[in-house]
Amino acid sequence: MPNPYEIPSIRRQLYNPTKLIARLTSYLFSLLHSSHKTNLNITVICISDTHTLIPTFIPPGDILIHAGDLTNAGTPAELQAQIDHLSSLPHRYKITIAGNHDTYLDPASRKTLSPADQAGSVDWKDIIYLQNSSTTLDFSDRTSRNHGRVKVFGSPHVPLVGGPEHAFQYPREEDMWTGKIPQDADIIVTHGPPRFHLDLPGVRAMGDPFLLREVRRTKPLLHVFGHIHAGRSDVLGILRGGQEDVRWDESERALAAVLGRESNERVWGLVSSWKNVVDCYHLLIFVVSGIVALLQHRVLGHEVPSTRMVNAALTYCNTGKLGNKPQVVEL
Repeated sequence: MPNPYEIPSIRRQLYNPTKLIARLTSYLFSLLHSSHKTNLNITVICISDTHTLIPTFIPPGDILIHAGDLTNAGTPAELQAQIDHLSSLPHRYKITIAGNHDTYLDPASRKTLSPADQAGSVDWKDIIYLQNSSTTLDFSDRTSRNHGRVKVFGSPHVPLVGGPEHAFQYPREEDMWTGKIPQDADIIVTHGPPRFHLDLPGVRAMGDPFLLREVRRTKPLLHVFGHIHAGRSDVLGILRGGQEDVRWDESERALAAVLGRESNERVWGLVSSWKNVVDCYHLLIFVVSGIVALLQHRVLGHEVPSTRMVNAALTYCNTGKLGNKPQVVEL
């Protein structure tokens, strides 16, 4: 049985041609849109999923964000080693959340550790640890927007991954997110991705649809996540460089409607998907709405709110090696 966290084979993606065409079209639209500029004069360095390993180079910047899975076994010793490294870096603000491998940080999963590790502790030093909480950073020397305040919200929760040793899990069908993210958050940090964005392809998307809906509601400037290592390593993830500007217009909703359709698992999907009027209808709506949005942007200068999404996983797929570079975002 294929690993659900690996990139689906090309053959399996071809079983669902409407989804593949929608993803390719979405990427082409992104090339024709100009990036939204915030002019905050702030550099954000994004990393995630280091799994006890130490990156050889972290670029300089103003904010360093680690989006969880600092460890493998989730012990206090593993956490402290990662914290010590992050604390040694020169960034003005350093922020982290937990991931599902960071067992000690969730009281429920902590019970699976040895008695000695359960009784242990960690010293966060100058690291800002967020767990369903927010922090406000002072950049009054850089920007006058919102009096120089940048609000960051972080949450570690992920849809069910595995056994009780995994931290901050919830059933996949459960809505963990509605109303949880502050409306005024400028940056949000979650361990897992919103569904379909720098996620695995739509035939096996692992991101959370409720998280996508909540990010759509709040429209932050930046959303940093990891967890799905391969989400930045399939062909489109590589072409996007692990970053995606999501414009909150009708075409975004139409894309979600296409990718959210039930996937075909057999070669019959090559035919049945095209015969399925609903699939083709959703694809047509997406293409038309995308063209309309592009014309409004290019011809009329119409701007809609957008979010820069970043898959910051440093571990390359499931190799256990840090094969991806840290992400640099200029706000």
